[in-house]
Amino acid sequence: MADAARNVTAPPLDSGAAQARPVSGEPVEMLLNMGPQHPSTHGVFRMVLWVDGEKIVDIVPHIGYLHRGSEKLCEGEQYHQVITLFDRLDYIANFNNEHVYVRAVERLMGLEVPERAEYLRVILCELNRIASHLLFIATMGLDAGAMTPSMFCFRGRERIQALFEAVSGARMMHNYFRIGGLKEDVPEDFMPRLRELMPQIREDLEESDKLLSFNEIFLARLKDISPVTAEDAIDYGLTGPCLRASGVEYDVRKAAPYSLYDRFDFNVPTGLDGDCWDRYYLRVQECYESLSIIEQAMEQMPAEGNVLSSLGRRLVRPPAGEVYVRAENPRGEIGVYLVSDGSDRPYRLKVRPPSFCNLSAIRLMLINTWVADSVVILGSLDIVMGEVDR
Repeated sequence: MADAARNVTAPPLDSGAAQARPVSGEPVEMLLNMGPQHPSTHGVFRMVLWVDGEKIVDIVPHIGYLHRGSEKLCEGEQYHQVITLFDRLDYIANFNNEHVYVRAVERLMGLEVPERAEYLRVILCELNRIASHLLFIATMGLDAGAMTPSMFCFRGRERIQALFEAVSGARMMHNYFRIGGLKEDVPEDFMPRLRELMPQIREDLEESDKLLSFNEIFLARLKDISPVTAEDAIDYGLTGPCLRASGVEYDVRKAAPYSLYDRFDFNVPTGLDGDCWDRYYLRVQECYESLSIIEQAMEQMPAEGNVLSSLGRRLVRPPAGEVYVRAENPRGEIGVYLVSDGSDRPYRLKVRPPSFCNLSAIRLMLINTWVADSVVILGSLDIVMGEVDR
């Protein structure tokens, strides 16, 4: 089939699950719809695949099935109400998304955040990073056919989620960070519970790591599958673990330290080949680094101090101006471009979503691979469609 034929708009979903187009004297290529309702597409994401036997010849990704217009909705909400919309972008990294938004407003207003509040923000964000990566490790194992590691990962994730619920009252959609501080102080038993939790998370992580990471079958499924060079990773705008797996040592927490990250000693793991296994194992290593950051924050954090927003219940009215703030969330660099006209609502808000940018390389990663590998290749990007579609 000619390339021009593949560049036409893919047929609608009701046109059938597969179509074959025989070409005289040439091998038959088949068109396959994978998603948007598929157990391995990690959200409502559709890939239209052209396959020659079991080999992927071309792919057209389709997004938009979860589009809610979150950025436009921000223009109609007061600044403190926008936090709930950021909870619903990357719903696996709620605290991380809340953090980058409130920092954008704080920078626009020149607000100082109490030190204890900053330490608590870092602790919660790094716990959220671990919880997100544990979910990734679990689903990556399932995508490759391994069931048992997901049990260890979900056990650790549930422990973190239980602590989050004690802090904010919700397992997800916390709405806990505030412009200038936090909604309220953590419960009195927060630190004892956190000290008890840390070795448990490490044990859960180590058990799944030992069982899965260097398993012969798992290595055969992921090693040397869809390698991405450092040059291609940079050209496509990959960030986070997907970029660092290709050997590029770039982490916003190190490259442009924000909050209190310049006070902590931690490494930025990088990969060698940029293949699916590197993208997997990098996240395992990042969990250990996040545990180290949390332990340092626990030692440094003041036992007492104010954590509440200095604004109280007043309406937030930043001065007219614009600001761009970035942070490192579990999927990569997330950026918030905020424009204020001096009112109590954003004039314009634009998000630089890591999942969307990482997904831009999916065609590069899938062409000339096997259909059986498409599941782990897509899974290695760790996309969240709420952030892709917004």
